[in-house]
Amino acid sequence: MNKPLIEACVDSYASCMAAAKGGADRLELCANLAIGGTTPSAAVFKQVKRDCDVKINVLIRPRFGDFLYTEPEMEEMCEEIKMFRDLGANGVVIGVLTPDGELDREKMRRLMDCAGGIDVTLHRAFDMTRDPFETLEAAIALGCRTILTSGQEKDVVTGKDTLKAVYERAAGRIDIMAGCGVKKWNIQELHDHTGIVVFHTTGRKDALDSGMVYRKSTVFMGLPSLSEYEVWQTDEQEFRECAQIVHAFA
Repeated sequence: MNKPLIEACVDSYASCMAAAKGGADRLELCANLAIGGTTPSAAVFKQVKRDCDVKINVLIRPRFGDFLYTEPEMEEMCEEIKMFRDLGANGVVIGVLTPDGELDREKMRRLMDCAGGIDVTLHRAFDMTRDPFETLEAAIALGCRTILTSGQEKDVVTGKDTLKAVYERAAGRIDIMAGCGVKKWNIQELHDHTGIVVFHTTGRKDALDSGMVYRKSTVFMGLPSLSEYEVWQTDEQEFRECAQIVHAFA
């Protein structure tokens, strides 16, 4: 537990390859990072697993929005966990809450049973809970290996005091992975303040411009605040610089 590690948050084959070349220790494979991430396809998982040897943890999240799931959504997540487990995933990334803002232990246990012994990360549903320390103890009791957290704030810098407190309370019983707003210029500061050595980042730099020549400016396929002609992608060199900082903590 708590050995220096950098995980790439990636939602495309291209980003996975860039992060792997940049020194990622693990990938968190998602889809739709623009809306916080959802479950990726089996097809892209198979492509990535075929073409790089970095461990892959798969986000299991059926939709955008809260972490209060219906029975059909639970069934969907269970089937996806079993599928990715059988395809050779290193782990899954999950989180289910009760209406009162607590970790739903019964539903979490059900999902973890489907995981069948592969690694489980409690994702940033942790940051939406009422009491981070109660949630920490629940995650440890359930057998989660990692908690991904911004310290219950909008980003890791804002949440660094809570990150420190959670890391100290965990006392090596579970990996506390800092994520959301992790950049090459704040990793050292976060480590010095919190003691954390496990980090999660997209390793993005600037958005890539689309190759489209003809552009329809009046139509939006998704959120109007996002350009249809920008591509979000991990930058190999940016990720490498982040990785070098984290690996120096060893």
